[in-house]
Amino acid sequence: MYKVVLFDLDGTLVDPVVGITNSIIHAFKKYNMEVKDRSELLKFIGPPLADSFQEFYGFSKEKAWEAMGFYREYYSVKGVFENTLYDGIEEMLKTLKEHGYVIGLATSKPEPFARLIIESFKLTKYFDYIAGASFDDSRHQKEQVVEYALQTLNVTNPSEALMVGDRKFDVIGARINNMDCVGVLYGYGSEEELKAANAKYIVKTPQDIINLLCK
Repeated sequence: MYKVVLFDLDGTLVDPVVGITNSIIHAFKKYNMEVKDRSELLKFIGPPLADSFQEFYGFSKEKAWEAMGFYREYYSVKGVFENTLYDGIEEMLKTLKEHGYVIGLATSKPEPFARLIIESFKLTKYFDYIAGASFDDSRHQKEQVVEYALQTLNVTNPSEALMVGDRKFDVIGARINNMDCVGVLYGYGSEEELKAANAKYIVKTPQDIINLLCK
């Protein structure tokens, strides 16, 4: 049924909490903003960061993109390497590849950062293409990145492609591109969130993805 599998990155392949929250704290210091509880920053994991600065802290679009610049001061040097690979991810990617799937990445993280992260865990060999956001706002919504990934992989029938992600943005981005989506529960989205977004499947572990796609 499916021939192509696109993966989200943060909350799906890697846990990015340390790098992302450290980078946000760095940006907030530029505005003399203090974070008392790091857990309040978890809502930044998943959606485009510029949107989150606007939605959660009332930044204007211009201020949000300025904050993104401050965020990247830290992230590009340290934060990009402050990730943890979820247990079972490499085995899952290896198994899908052995079963003939085309594997792509579709992340709202800027593409050069995504490539660095995948390379740091020595996972590049499993991916046919790594698609990410642009550094400007020309390609930063999830549906734009998914469309870009499909085009780059020459997918002409989106129903043969499957998105895997942990947040509603992955499900919505897939649906806009006429794809099904697997929601994973080990990341940062809840079962309620994924169900409300109409994820086709919901799984608890990377092994569940193998069970779903490699029967």
